Amino acid sequence: MKTDYETLVEAIQDLKARGYTKDFNLKENCIECRELNLQLQPEQFEVREIHRFEGMTNPADSSVVYAIESGDGLKGLLVDAYGAYASSMTLELAQKLRSDRN
Repeated sequence: MKTDYETLVEAIQDLKARGYTKDFNLKENCIECRELNLQLQPEQFEVREIHRFEGMTNPADSSVVYAIESGDGLKGLLVDAYGAYASSMTLELAQKLRSDRN
């Protein structure tokens, strides 16, 4: 299992190969899998891995990928900006996503 990725694309490809196949989107108080018409509240999922990437030419072009697993075993990825362009969310969801795992 590789955990030190050079690029966001490399991380996404490897995580998908390891079963994180669903795409999650960040909402204000939950994460959503549009494909399954499913919303998960913070207590319904765990963040298994976090990988941050800084833009090569502009530090504002920073992103983070979260490997997410729901309580019933659904695995997917949440990709978001961080820093000045980070999405707004509730404190509970922000605390769930904030971690020192990686």
